[in-house]
Amino acid sequence: MNHARWWKSIWPYLAPRLREPLKLLPLAVWERLEEIRLRCRRPLSICGAGWQSWVGEGGEPTSEPGRALVVEQEDIARTVELITCHSLYAWEEELSGGFITLPGGHRVGLVGRALVERGAVRGLKQFSGLNFRLARQVVGAADPILPLILDEQTGLPVSTLIVSPPRCGKTTILRDLARQLSDGAPALRGARFQVGIVDERSELAGCVGGVPQWDVGLQTDVLDGCPKAQGIMMLLRGMSPEVIVTDELGREEDADAVAEAAAAGVVVLASAHAGDLEDLRRRPSLHRLLTGGAFRRAVVLSRRRGPGTVEKVEELGHAGTGL
Repeated sequence: MNHARWWKSIWPYLAPRLREPLKLLPLAVWERLEEIRLRCRRPLSICGAGWQSWVGEGGEPTSEPGRALVVEQEDIARTVELITCHSLYAWEEELSGGFITLPGGHRVGLVGRALVERGAVRGLKQFSGLNFRLARQVVGAADPILPLILDEQTGLPVSTLIVSPPRCGKTTILRDLARQLSDGAPALRGARFQVGIVDERSELAGCVGGVPQWDVGLQTDVLDGCPKAQGIMMLLRGMSPEVIVTDELGREEDADAVAEAAAAGVVVLASAHAGDLEDLRRRPSLHRLLTGGAFRRAVVLSRRRGPGTVEKVEELGHAGTGL
């Protein structure tokens, strides 16, 4: 995504008093920017890999919070109105999860007073902070990962679970893996695959009006905004994928659907939030995936040397390529 597209995709959702100084940030800052943080009565904050800064009223980055623009309650209220199109009710389900996904795959986290009914969070109100997590396409982000998901004998991809804490590049890498598998990459020796993406949170393909805004490959079909378990089954029944890509597994029904895809001989590439594999093994639904043969490999990532740092590759089972 070039700078002009950043301009178009982010600005409409920010309160004007915050939008204008952010527009004046140097291009070099935007190229490294990962998050914009709004906290009520606190300085406007931006950060990237290994750095953090405040933003002054004239758009200048500063290390001194006293020189930064202070975010007011009105700025947060106005921004929430813009990201929800003036209808909190229409976004009730997303708010109960603590975030909203914008066109282009940008995720906005929200905090405030939780609305709790029968022990479950039903939404948020009285917002006190927002975090814009900025999505971007990094062509080639999966170059170090692609060889790790290929069978040593056949050179074909195998079902792989990518594991890491937040902000380690899982989604960016999955997006680029879909593109490379679909279009072909040197490591694939000319092979290309029919790829299906189940994009429950509209972050992998960044669809607008159902059309991917990111380059996810010429032979890739996308189910946008569809729950993972249902989407996997829909792709299996209707689109004959050779590879299915999805993000952030966690529910029991997700595990069931992945197991079904593996049984059908389809390669599944997916991600899960965890610090390491032992953390995953303590979660029943994912423990079953790790031990049941649905995934053949797990790749553990960190930010130790920047997003996408490979910490470990572990063989999990005997799931075949299916290709």
